[in-house]
Amino acid sequence: MTSSLNIAGDPSEAVKITWLGHSMFLLDDGVGHRLVTDPYDAHVGYALPDVEADLVLVSHGHGDHSNVGLVKGNPMVIQSTIDEIVDGIPIKGYATYHDGRGGAERGSNIVYRWQMRDLTFVHLGDLGHVISHELIDNLANPDVLFVPVGGYFTIDDAQAEEVVKALAARIAIPMHFKNAACGFPIQTEEPFLSRFERVTRAGKQPVFISKNDIPAETHILLMDYIT
Repeated sequence: MTSSLNIAGDPSEAVKITWLGHSMFLLDDGVGHRLVTDPYDAHVGYALPDVEADLVLVSHGHGDHSNVGLVKGNPMVIQSTIDEIVDGIPIKGYATYHDGRGGAERGSNIVYRWQMRDLTFVHLGDLGHVISHELIDNLANPDVLFVPVGGYFTIDDAQAEEVVKALAARIAIPMHFKNAACGFPIQTEEPFLSRFERVTRAGKQPVFISKNDIPAETHILLMDYIT
């Protein structure tokens, strides 16, 4: 079943979300805040975007998530379990792992939760395990969840489904999956999408999400990368 989700909200009230590929998103609230997550380097396969921001969140130090020099505008870079308001944006980072063995295989990972335009966002970075009850309590009920779904380096489609449902995310946006640009040995998005009834495919365009657009039940929003 596919149902519709409003992805063209009023720009004067919405956060504009652009997927630049992999785990890299640009969020612009229209009132002076531009935030980028996990900028990648050239070896991922995507064309490197021309992007400018005020703030960059980095989940971990691997090159496909930490190419902060790519982002123009002399942004503030955060790569820690921060808990403060940065330029008017409340941000909190939570320590997790890049694998299911407590970081023994691929190290640590930071999950970020922040607010823009009265919306709560959570970006899971390269989360490699199903999250604890304590972390579920801290991250529960995000308006928008950015979730890796490709497996191998991160949680897979089944684990991603479990996380989405445990957090009761209203909109879940899959990331970190194989496509025409990214040739990593991971899954495409389709196994993850097949696990949900409510799916909207945005195509190759930014989306505008406001508080009024948030659905009552979990909805998957598939974006196409723009580079």
